[in-house]
Amino acid sequence: MSYDNNNVFAKIIAGDLPAHTVYVDDHCMAFMDLMPQAPGHTLVIPKAPAENLFDVPEEALRHTIAATQKVAAAVKQAFSAHGVMIAQLNGAAAGQTVFHLHFHIIPRQGGADLGIHSKEMADGAVLAEHAQRIKAALG
Repeated sequence: MSYDNNNVFAKIIAGDLPAHTVYVDDHCMAFMDLMPQAPGHTLVIPKAPAENLFDVPEEALRHTIAATQKVAAAVKQAFSAHGVMIAQLNGAAAGQTVFHLHFHIIPRQGGADLGIHSKEMADGAVLAEHAQRIKAALG
């Protein structure tokens, strides 16, 4: 499969689609997942066009994983999470549905079940409030 410049994340990067953004730098960005598996579910993506882990330029990956670490710490703090799950899927067989490299940051609470991903859209006002909490934790 070749990279699709019209995928939803490419459109977010270009500013053609809105997102509840929590972090942006020259190399990557982070925003709320529209269909979260838990409150605070955040995505981190490189700005470089990369379908998956196997075709991302090494420098873009370095910046993206550093941002993932930074945003994950803020998500953990903002949601008083007991733990944080980081997930990254490569290919449809692995469950990837948007073919632009992305890392899921999912705060976890002891005993709480994960919701089913891509089942239903979250309320925009809730996502906006969650984004504000994460931005505050980022400082």
